[in-house]
Amino acid sequence: MTSKAEQPTSVPLAESVTPADIDAAAKRIAGGIYRSPCPPSIPLSELTGCEIFCKLDLLQRTGSFKERGARNALLLLDQAQQARGVVAASAGNHALGLAYHGKLLGIPVTVVMPRFAPLVKVATCRRLGARVLLEGETFEVHGFDDAEVIAGQGTAALEVLDDVPEADAIVVPTGGAGLLAGVAVAAQARRPSIRIISVEAAAAASFTASLAAGRPVEAPVRPTLADGLAVGKVGERAFTLAAPRVDRVVTVDEQALSRAVLRLLELEKTVCEGAGAAALAAVMGPLGQELAGRKVVLLLCGGNIDPTILHRVIDHGLAADSRLWRFTAHVSDRPGGIARLTAAIAEAGASVLEIKHDRAFSGPDVFSTTVEVTVETADRDHVTRLYQQLRDGGFQVIPSTGPR
Repeated sequence: MTSKAEQPTSVPLAESVTPADIDAAAKRIAGGIYRSPCPPSIPLSELTGCEIFCKLDLLQRTGSFKERGARNALLLLDQAQQARGVVAASAGNHALGLAYHGKLLGIPVTVVMPRFAPLVKVATCRRLGARVLLEGETFEVHGFDDAEVIAGQGTAALEVLDDVPEADAIVVPTGGAGLLAGVAVAAQARRPSIRIISVEAAAAASFTASLAAGRPVEAPVRPTLADGLAVGKVGERAFTLAAPRVDRVVTVDEQALSRAVLRLLELEKTVCEGAGAAALAAVMGPLGQELAGRKVVLLLCGGNIDPTILHRVIDHGLAADSRLWRFTAHVSDRPGGIARLTAAIAEAGASVLEIKHDRAFSGPDVFSTTVEVTVETADRDHVTRLYQQLRDGGFQVIPSTGPR
């Protein structure tokens, strides 16, 4: 935010956000932030083997935890700064939080968003009254390294420990590490034994790279479903605060993120964006075995996923789950050829979702044709059985996914 240039820089970064700052931020923002619940989840506990609690910060008015830091920073501006307004760079959620609370507080807000920012976030920002500029594809200045923003984000941990005072671990999605830093400072001050676990998208593992280097460094960033975590370099202040307090860092791939979004939709009836679902993605992997039987809080920190992306994510998650399977097969191009294939699929208990018929590029045999088939299946074992039954039935089957 532009106001930071006017603040003194003599305070060491490691001391720049204290537990007292986070306690003060909690009191400051209390009137304008939803005090989100942190209920236990029976289905996710059964799924992971941990005692799972979900901090539902995606229920904030703009759909993410970012409101906490945005409101705290805005409330600390003096009158002259408020009159001038603020400028921030954000891929979406920080911009939404600033736009919303700027409107509530009467502070003009301008946000610069990258050209690839999700359309739903751009539209919502404008609807909330912010001036939006779409420019560039990378960030030079981030909102997550502001001390007041970090203090605001840390208030989520205070609420978690009010609701789950005996929590053994908090799993924190990590992009620029502002949320991680705030949560780590607040949680370990109140409960020193608690484990703070960072989870990053494998496509943007900048905190992992920075830990290895001992300082914030640039890391390669590839496209990821967790667009809110797609940060090439963590903040210097955030890193200094988080690095000594984090107990474990986990990375999750795109399949794990898709499966986590799908599980939250199915089991918790909760629509979560990729970044918000990263905590569950981590616990659904080997981390769940590490934490088996422990009280584990997942920060579900964002729910702003574009509906057009959600549709693709669900399909991707179903495919990763072996509940969608695609294959090609050669069948007779005489009447009944395709019917024989679909009958065999039905006999195996699967359902045809889509079938594409290709005569022109099916090879030299003009009396056979190639079909590409997508079927709905129960799980990987079902796919294996279907594949074997089709082979036993004389069909030449070439899987696009699954068993070969």
